[in-house]
Amino acid sequence: MHEMSLAVAVVDQVETAARSRGAVGVSSIELDVGELAGVVADALAFCFELACAGTVVEGAELITRTVPGTARCAPCDEVWPVGMPPRLLCPGCGAAADALLSGRELQIRRVRWADPEAAHERRHQPITEES
Repeated sequence: MHEMSLAVAVVDQVETAARSRGAVGVSSIELDVGELAGVVADALAFCFELACAGTVVEGAELITRTVPGTARCAPCDEVWPVGMPPRLLCPGCGAAADALLSGRELQIRRVRWADPEAAHERRHQPITEES
């Protein structure tokens, strides 16, 4: 199950960022997950909870956003959603896709750090981490 290695990598990256900021906790992590990335969202969520145990990320909410796969055709310059299973022939001219433009990403979109001064009030201070 590669979702465990992905969850561990996300937790490691957020922990490194937390240390550099002096953050004591994380309230949420938002991930962009491409529909062609081969990631099972439920498995990732389960593995994320396990990977967080004993870290500053423990208790954080994992929010995933699915990024649709899109492709481009070189001959006619058409861009189309490829879907699942991927449709890699251009709907306009029938040529093979020149490039996949999106859908393979796994990116940390945003991390919300816990605000230590207001932790008892459950308020949070948003800070965006872009990969």
